[in-house]
Amino acid sequence: MARTQAFDTEAAVRAAREVFWRDGFESAALPALERATGLARSSIYNTFGSKRGLFERAVASYLDEVVRPRLAPLLATEVEAGALAAYLAGLRAVLADERTTSARHGCLLMSAAGAPIGRDDVVRAAVADYRAELRRAVGRGVDARAGAAPMSDPPGDPAGDPAGDPAQAWRGALADAISALVLAALALVRVDRAEALRSLDAALVLVDGPVGT
Repeated sequence: MARTQAFDTEAAVRAAREVFWRDGFESAALPALERATGLARSSIYNTFGSKRGLFERAVASYLDEVVRPRLAPLLATEVEAGALAAYLAGLRAVLADERTTSARHGCLLMSAAGAPIGRDDVVRAAVADYRAELRRAVGRGVDARAGAAPMSDPPGDPAGDPAGDPAQAWRGALADAISALVLAALALVRVDRAEALRSLDAALVLVDGPVGT
């Protein structure tokens, strides 16, 4: 008879996520993962295949439980005009609060991108998909702020096609700039919180600018 799994897999993934988020993939030692998850090494390997398999599950958990809930108002069918400013202000509040994991350790994926694991094809693809999802969300927020039809939705072309439309070209460049400032803040916060917050302040100033021109 097969043995019944006696632990909560998702709870174990969340606990491991905190270790990877704090230490990075390379420095996350198996004993630390065992202590955090409450699992023996054999259970980790039997359930996730390897430390790497557990990391991939932690990344998926991070996207589903940390990143996407914040982006949800920008990816809704109807995006409110103030959704992008609200997202940026909310992210700024999180990064300004040193009690949060995001403030102490930044973005799990941005940290992975700058580490040796970031050269792995699967991780590189996950980072690229994350950046594209963020850019699409920010683009929809810019469009909503301008009262314009979304330019960010056509499949395969998240930046839209600004040719012949100066206003659309401006919105596309603005979405690119705001996305870059968000990613910079997430990458910087673990080493220079003040500079990370300045990046988000700059993004908020851009949102309040004449985006409809």
